[in-house]
Amino acid sequence: MKRPYDIILAGIVILLADLAAAAKGDEQSTSPYATAADLVKYAMKLREQALLKVEPPVFIPTSSRPAIQRFPWKTNIVTTVFWVGEQAGANNPVSNYRSSWDANWTGNYGGLDNPDSSTRRNCIPVAFIPRQNPFYCALPYNDVMHGQFKPEAPLVIPWFKQAYTGPGQSVCKDRWVAIRKENRTCYAQWEDCGPFRTDHFQYVFQNERPTPNLNDGAGLDVSPAVRDYLRLQPTDTTDWQFVEARDVPPGPWRSYGENNHFVIARRQTEQRQAEQRLKEQKGK
Repeated sequence: MKRPYDIILAGIVILLADLAAAAKGDEQSTSPYATAADLVKYAMKLREQALLKVEPPVFIPTSSRPAIQRFPWKTNIVTTVFWVGEQAGANNPVSNYRSSWDANWTGNYGGLDNPDSSTRRNCIPVAFIPRQNPFYCALPYNDVMHGQFKPEAPLVIPWFKQAYTGPGQSVCKDRWVAIRKENRTCYAQWEDCGPFRTDHFQYVFQNERPTPNLNDGAGLDVSPAVRDYLRLQPTDTTDWQFVEARDVPPGPWRSYGENNHFVIARRQTEQRQAEQRLKEQKGK
């Protein structure tokens, strides 16, 4: 039996084909969409709106495993270290001056996130205070391509509908991830795509394992801050899972970053308190 979103997707694909054919076959049409490209763009917008009305897939508990979590752990994942501002190299074919979602990642972060332990203190560089969360990671999937969501994104990303803010606005960037090494657990935000791949949704959201690559089949990149907190080797193994922001416990990962939900909430609270004090002073 076809699922509802399969039927919707099939119908929209047919609509795309019909609209493109109509635009090509009737150059004198009175349609407000002058070209086939315009029609396809409009149809893609309709497709995205329709998919937003579909409930995303969820993990359903069974009687044999009543305590199953919504986001299961990915276990024994080869994990490597990367950093903002890292240069390209033999095992890092793309420099990290920019990320998949931020063309000026290094500038917005505040500078090079130097991994050398002699240049770091309390999980951050000594040279500057990061303007983004120093606890970050990369996973091998990007939900956006050429400014639009990939066709499978609304169907495979469990939180797509809840996190959607507009066409082509990533729902993966800044997502919280728990990363575990033995008896220590760290929390980081998803800020880039890799290692090596940006299309492996079957691993990131489903049950496949990472594919072979130059870094021993690595399926997770972590920042120097995560490395230091978990006491990782340059190449190590960890477990990871997605978590909701409300489930992130206190820790150094809550301290820095304009993209950090907890920093944002703290500043909003401080602003409200300041406004309230000002109102009370005016009322005296």
